[in-house]
Amino acid sequence: MTTQNPAGSPPPRSERRQPGRSSSLTSPQNASGRPGSDTASDGPLPLTPAQAFDALYAFCAPALVRQTYLLSGRRELARESVERAFQLAWQRWPEVARDRDPAGWVRAVAYDCALSPWHRFRPRYRSAEPPPADPADRELLRALLKLPPSYRRTLVLYDGVGLDLPETAAETEASTPAAASRLTHAREAVAARLPELADPARLHRRLLELASAERLSSARPTTVRTGSERQNVFWTRAAIAFTVTIIGATTLTLRTAPTRYEAPVAPAQAVQGVPPAGVMGPLSPAEQELRAKLHHAEARGPERLAPEPR
Repeated sequence: MTTQNPAGSPPPRSERRQPGRSSSLTSPQNASGRPGSDTASDGPLPLTPAQAFDALYAFCAPALVRQTYLLSGRRELARESVERAFQLAWQRWPEVARDRDPAGWVRAVAYDCALSPWHRFRPRYRSAEPPPADPADRELLRALLKLPPSYRRTLVLYDGVGLDLPETAAETEASTPAAASRLTHAREAVAARLPELADPARLHRRLLELASAERLSSARPTTVRTGSERQNVFWTRAAIAFTVTIIGATTLTLRTAPTRYEAPVAPAQAVQGVPPAGVMGPLSPAEQELRAKLHHAEARGPERLAPEPR
């Protein structure tokens, strides 16, 4: 007895993918499922970290640039997001190399960079880029950019990359029912603007055509590794300089700060109720005559007291 999918829910991967079908949004893999693995009987030679990183970059970067272009609608931002993701991967290479899905780790970081809302405040991304030359591609890209970021990401992962619904839900940090709802609403929104893309298989084919029509390139892996190492050196030096500044400021504060409490001086206040001081005017002639007489009179008699020598 077979069960049918509920209405509106996406079909499982085995039903929507035909054997041998290739996708330009995902890099081809060999029989082992890993990039660059050797099937010889003696086993592959161990790779250095730089060689393993270069192999992962060559395996994932071209497809990631096309995927992030569908998410952001900007060619330069797509390339920048992928480079930033691989720079972070190289900085954390021991962690990424031990991850069970290094490609998925880098893809999640690249998607986060491409969908970051802070790009709208950057001057270089305030003006619109030239749209695709094909009118049908322009309409499809416009329909994708009208979707909310979470819906757009779910649609690209499921219908573009070809992940299963649980994998899409895990990568978008959502539950499986939430991911299914986002996918359904995204398909309905695209179909409302472009009715000919109501079929998921045709939508998948059009996403591949849109991503492949643009001339999207990625930098060399050595350039990405060098840029990552330079960023590490820069931020290390910046952290050291900041730490030295904090230590210097703390030392200066300890040496110049008072060692005891000093009560603040109360602000001056005007005294109320005191009459203003009178201003003496010029002496009259009689007063001037009296002053002169007092200055020249002898210091005798009971009228005045004067110190007498012993």
